[in-house]
Amino acid sequence: MSLVFEPTAIDGVRHIRLAPMADERGSFARTWCRETFAANGLDAAMVQTSTSFNVRAGTLRGMHFAWPPATECKLVRCTRGRVFDQLLDLRPESPTYLATVSVTLDSALGNALWIPRGVAHGFQTLVDDSEVFYMMTEAYRGDLSAGVRADDPAFGLTWPLPVSALSDRDRDGPLFDEAAHRQRYAAGLER
Repeated sequence: MSLVFEPTAIDGVRHIRLAPMADERGSFARTWCRETFAANGLDAAMVQTSTSFNVRAGTLRGMHFAWPPATECKLVRCTRGRVFDQLLDLRPESPTYLATVSVTLDSALGNALWIPRGVAHGFQTLVDDSEVFYMMTEAYRGDLSAGVRADDPAFGLTWPLPVSALSDRDRDGPLFDEAAHRQRYAAGLER
């Protein structure tokens, strides 16, 4: 098998490492296999892929998630450069609610993160010209797309570099209101 699934401090999040086979030509590693993912308990029906290209080191994207009833899970990999990826568990029913995990995704390593529904995701580029590749289990739904601020003191997230680029949406979002979050999350689950 050329994939190693490691649990993290957030319930359901997996750090996925490649275990390539190497010979005189170089190496080969499988990065996606529906059967292997399913055997590791991960929803394996991917329906959409996207890429994010980022010109400058320090670019920050996130923290994004989808409200229920969306069931979007993501498989995220850095395909060029290196990014500092952070996850935040926003599922009130989760045993790791509000826990965070950070992992450096590096194109040279080919490592990836499995992100379950309800876990917010964001990253900061560590080098210029970094690209991130996403596979999703559900098509994007703008009506359920949401985010929390990466600098919200409620979460205490820290980033390794000064921020060089940030969208207005990510910069100007409201601060976290836990009661309102729990209410909106529960209402989505009831649909």
